[in-house]
Amino acid sequence: MDFKIKLSSPHMSGDELKYIQDALDSNWVAPVGNNIICFERDLEAYLGENSHVTALSSGTAAIHLALVMAGVKEGDAVICQSLTFAASAFPILYQKAIAVFVDSEKDTWNMDPVLLEEAIQDRIAKGKKPKAIIVIHIFGMPAKMDELLQVSKKYDIPLIEDAAEALGSTYKGQKCGTFGDFGILSFNGNKMITTSGGGALICKDEKLKQKAIFLATQAKDDAIWYEHSEIGFNYRLSNISAGIGRGQMQVLDDYIERRRQTNLFYKTLFQPYDFVQVLSEPSSNFCSNYWLTCIQMESNKNNKTSLGLLKHLEENHIESKPLWKPLHLQPIFKNCLFYGKGVAEDIFKKGLCLPSGSNLTETDKAFIAEVVLEYLDACHLE
Repeated sequence: MDFKIKLSSPHMSGDELKYIQDALDSNWVAPVGNNIICFERDLEAYLGENSHVTALSSGTAAIHLALVMAGVKEGDAVICQSLTFAASAFPILYQKAIAVFVDSEKDTWNMDPVLLEEAIQDRIAKGKKPKAIIVIHIFGMPAKMDELLQVSKKYDIPLIEDAAEALGSTYKGQKCGTFGDFGILSFNGNKMITTSGGGALICKDEKLKQKAIFLATQAKDDAIWYEHSEIGFNYRLSNISAGIGRGQMQVLDDYIERRRQTNLFYKTLFQPYDFVQVLSEPSSNFCSNYWLTCIQMESNKNNKTSLGLLKHLEENHIESKPLWKPLHLQPIFKNCLFYGKGVAEDIFKKGLCLPSGSNLTETDKAFIAEVVLEYLDACHLE
């Protein structure tokens, strides 16, 4: 389908080419160079104190390195949020570890702290204390970090904070990705900013950052020949891609504000329909970048559904997507343990992600509103 209005497409600032040209002129086109250093510094300045950033080839690579650095090995249990994209959990399998999934709570759709503790207690009782916890800020909505960190610290289990969708989101004024023992960012083409493909690992100190760089560049020991004492990876971001990131960082705050305004547009659009709920910040402690605005459609007398709206939007060349299918329902994870009460599954069945890109125009929004209201049997916009 050739969509005229996409869910969340790349949005260039106009300055990216300058940094790309610098890389070409200097012939630093491999995973080393000034753009990488400057991009990491830009991110560190943006994220705040004690944020040490390693630019990598993907957010998935960042999660994998976080697990390696947390000491996760074959047979270890790693607890992960179920309502998320599969890339949050695939690195658990890379390490031949065991994925254990935990349900969401209803306020933020993120990991339920109560169920997290129940899962940990049950695993400990069975002689298998989890080695790490992966929490995700789903669709840019911050998780309940106070409660989750309390559980993590109580049982002395490292917390990996997947903020792939939450660059710029904050919890109690602190940037998402900076709470956990490790933080994850993604710069995939559909994210808040892009490097065409890429990600980052956030560490608490410079020593850990240097360890991450070492592992991400094939773990080459300090010798005049190629000497390797550890397993390494080819995970470093290229200098050209980092140049795109430098241009994108200049407009990040503007792009966040645009997506927040789009969220307000949808809240206004759906306000008359009590069976449509827009995912919203539970309190002033939460500030979402609203990477994607998501809705749930409850049962109603006109039998309108999220899937029905998706199909109607598609017929009008507007892209929307179902929410992430919970991982404990995915075939690849069918044998994994799950601790939950059906919240994530219910959210998935009723949910829909709507076009939310920072490059949506007012004309785009007017057309989206017209098509949505047409499906809901309301009057067309005048």
